[in-house]
Amino acid sequence: MPEETGGGPHSLLAVFAHPDDESLACGGLLAWCAALGVRVSLLSVTHGEHGQGADSRTPAGPDVRETELRDAAGVLGIAEVTILDHADGMLPWVEAGQLEADIRAVIRRTAPDVVITFGEDGLYWHPDHIAVHERTTAAVAALHEDAPALYYVTMPAGAMRAVVNHAADVTAGRTPHAAPPRSILGVADADAFGALAAAPTLVVETGAFAARRLRALTCHHSQFRDCALALVEEHDAPRLLGTEHYRRAVVGAQGDAFIERFAVPRTTVGGHPAQP
Repeated sequence: MPEETGGGPHSLLAVFAHPDDESLACGGLLAWCAALGVRVSLLSVTHGEHGQGADSRTPAGPDVRETELRDAAGVLGIAEVTILDHADGMLPWVEAGQLEADIRAVIRRTAPDVVITFGEDGLYWHPDHIAVHERTTAAVAALHEDAPALYYVTMPAGAMRAVVNHAADVTAGRTPHAAPPRSILGVADADAFGALAAAPTLVVETGAFAARRLRALTCHHSQFRDCALALVEEHDAPRLLGTEHYRRAVVGAQGDAFIERFAVPRTTVGGHPAQP
């Protein structure tokens, strides 16, 4: 496992609202970092207990979502998963100071060099996601000189529409009269992803790690009802899931951050990840 420069291995904490956010938002980069020896940790603020279940009447429940999350974390190489007990769907109404303190406590414990969370748009304007963006930003800002670098992840505009269009093409080729899947992990409007997102300061082409991102996504089985991602094959992943967008926050550490080394497209060398 290659050593990182700069005094030892780096560390990264991803802070999201629900199981599956991590894989959909930045699974390629998380997997790439883990493969290079970065200690990757994940905080999910809820168990995602109200996410869709096997049918339209029954939510998946917290135990199912937690199991799926831990399976996906294993695929991505995430070393530590923390799940808080805040209520799914209620984060805008959680006492802001409490949620901020909970996030800050995990940042202090995991001591990351870099924190990744949602941008202002919450990927697709999900209220829980926006609340996590706000409270994570506040938690990092409150750490002052001890703060890690903070990055916001957004979705390239049109990326999920391309996945839905791909699923329609595959369905038409296999079963011409069948209705293709149209949602993305329960989100009906594929065009909401990345709509009006701020421009990225860091674009990462994850290459072969896009396939690992896809494998992690498929761990979230409960969210795959009518999901266009179910018709994406691993050889399609670099094209459909290989580009990830990030933006450096104005709060947090502003010096050199190891994550910036991923900005230049890399390939694997001799079957091993190239050093960032």
